[in-house]
Amino acid sequence: MRSDGGRAAVFAALETGRRADAVVRRLADGIALGLLSPNEQLPSETELARRFGVAVITVREGLGMLRDSGLVETRRGRDGGSFVRSGTGHESALEARLRTVSRVELADMAVYFATILGGCAERAAARATDAEGERLVAWVAQASFDSAASARSNTGGFYLEMAVLSQSPRLVREQIRAQAEYGPLLLLALDDDGVRTSTEQGNHAIAEAVRAHDSDRARALVAAQLETHGAGLLRAKDVLDRAAATAERGRADV
Repeated sequence: MRSDGGRAAVFAALETGRRADAVVRRLADGIALGLLSPNEQLPSETELARRFGVAVITVREGLGMLRDSGLVETRRGRDGGSFVRSGTGHESALEARLRTVSRVELADMAVYFATILGGCAERAAARATDAEGERLVAWVAQASFDSAASARSNTGGFYLEMAVLSQSPRLVREQIRAQAEYGPLLLLALDDDGVRTSTEQGNHAIAEAVRAHDSDRARALVAAQLETHGAGLLRAKDVLDRAAATAERGRADV
């Protein structure tokens, strides 16, 4: 399902004084987090400039950089515009990245991510209205966990929904940044059926804590979930490392 709060964060105004690379980073983050879908048409250059608070030429330059990197394509004609490209090989790139990151770095990544997300959950529980808490619980109840891909997309969307409910623009920016940099890698742990099941249950529990305005429980549940993700990611790295070692021995024997 679509994360409306997360999408709103993707298209929120950029910090003043930032250039085309900020446009690129924000839209690339939205694609990586599954908030912008393959083949989805982006708003017009004029509309993007208005939302981001930058000049049209800045947006045009950013879109050109995204085209060069293969994330966006431009279609001509009456129904033309800028569209998110499909089939970018994002998951294989993540697995390649995972092989290069040390176990110490992975553990630290999980701690940092949990600190930011825990702050979002704590503040969301304190600041969200009863109606917003109800909507968050309903959102989680409708989120599909039928596959690893849907679980990653919906969990990432859930995290951004909590950031938006924190009512802190700075926390929203930090969560987007942390999630774009570390989230896709951490959420590879959802390839494991056990991690996927525990995450689905954990998301329900976190949403209930936000609805109940229980800040301490919301933060504690986030910490527990990210600890599970970190452990699952370390297991995934071990599998990739063993496969790479086996392949290397096979080449050496030829």
